[in-house]
Amino acid sequence: MAVHDYANPAGSLTTVCIVRIAFKSARGKAHFIPKKSLSPLSGRLFQRLVNRPAPCYTPSMHAPRLVFLGLDGLPWSVAQGLCAQGLLPNLATIVDSPHCRAISAELPELSPVNWTSLFTASQPGEHGVFGFTRMDPHSYELHFTDFTHVHGPTIFERLTDRGFFAKVVNMPNLAPVRAMQALLVAGFPAQTLEGAVHPPALGGILADIGYTIEADTVRGATDPAFLLEDLHRTLACRRRALDMLWPDLAWDLFFFVLTETDRLGHFLFPALVEPYHPWRSEALRFMTAWDALIGHVLARYHDLPDPKRLLIMADHGFTTLEQEVDLNFWLREAGLLHLSRQPGSEWDTQAISPATRAFALDPGRIYLHTKERFGRGRLSRTEADLLCADLTRALSGLTWQGRKVIRHVHRGRDLYHGAQAHLAPDLVLVPQPGFDLKGKFGRTGMYGHFGRQGMHTADDVFFYDSRGHAARTPTEVGQEILDQFGIPASTLGA
Repeated sequence: MAVHDYANPAGSLTTVCIVRIAFKSARGKAHFIPKKSLSPLSGRLFQRLVNRPAPCYTPSMHAPRLVFLGLDGLPWSVAQGLCAQGLLPNLATIVDSPHCRAISAELPELSPVNWTSLFTASQPGEHGVFGFTRMDPHSYELHFTDFTHVHGPTIFERLTDRGFFAKVVNMPNLAPVRAMQALLVAGFPAQTLEGAVHPPALGGILADIGYTIEADTVRGATDPAFLLEDLHRTLACRRRALDMLWPDLAWDLFFFVLTETDRLGHFLFPALVEPYHPWRSEALRFMTAWDALIGHVLARYHDLPDPKRLLIMADHGFTTLEQEVDLNFWLREAGLLHLSRQPGSEWDTQAISPATRAFALDPGRIYLHTKERFGRGRLSRTEADLLCADLTRALSGLTWQGRKVIRHVHRGRDLYHGAQAHLAPDLVLVPQPGFDLKGKFGRTGMYGHFGRQGMHTADDVFFYDSRGHAARTPTEVGQEILDQFGIPASTLGA
């Protein structure tokens, strides 16, 4: 039996007993699943337990340990700028490396698309996730994407098949988790620990240390002081989870994702790039705490025995949001989107009328309302092909106050390949920086500002590989991880 210790929210020390389970990895070491002890230990007994020497494990016979650090929404250019100003000294040790550079996100440039591409090592056309939402083609009901919509195995399951063991903390779009021989803590869109952790007993332990999956961005959207305070809180609980789950070294792959930079970016991105922004000092105070946690991870990595490898990746870039652009308003004005009634909310896709020829879903996904795909659709495939060409020309010329709005219009069939490519949007729009594309229902104007200050970009995505390999997208980073453990990426989805 091994013992971990941690501080609970009240500050007292509680012991977590680790119970051995009956399987081993390729390292030749047993793995452990946490189980909360029934009572706290204190005094001499506690000291005797926590001061035991750490178990000795034989070096890997097959692959070095791999540590993956996820930095949600961190733009390469912003990281460079803040490091150059001396504001992020720990991250600067990475940014100054020739192995640190920018990569590109998979399209659309959203977190569930790109984190899923990473943890399945497959493109959206294979795993089937194309946005935060998906619409049922028969009922027209809109659903938020989660792990039940992911097709194919995860890299964690692939590692298990080869006898390797992964620990994963705060991975977006991994809930509801499915049972596997790995230790999993899912992130957003999970709202509670129930169904978001494996093994289930881990949920109680994390609750005891005050772990929460997500900051309250609903209240934080209109209260910057509260948002920053809550981001400090979630950042602290990530560190407690790291300190609890790392030390036994009973793992081959450790995933640790920090999503706080994305939340900060959505509501206070200008404070990171504008020297005189009223919230700059508080935003930088948070980034100082964030950088300290980066340093903590780097120190733990440094102390690992060789051989080892470190990957650091964001899932998309970020820039200042100038205008939200509602594509459905434009489609209505063009006579292409018709609603059968007043939408009950901006998400009310069930208001789409059979007369509709095209509609949009966030962020820049346009679907042609064909009869072969949608229950109410009337377009033939020939009509859809003609409309697709017309939309591409019209949207490519869209301007706002003389500025071009759309950078690229991609055909879905050109972007996506694989068993789930039939779920893809017909058109995927990439905006010019500053224009955040939306697909809302019932808005009364095409342009506007609705509280968010920052938006995702498909480029300028932070990446580092201690080996300096040439991955270009999150999918390829996932494939690098599989390659590290001798697993061919081509077997995915087989």
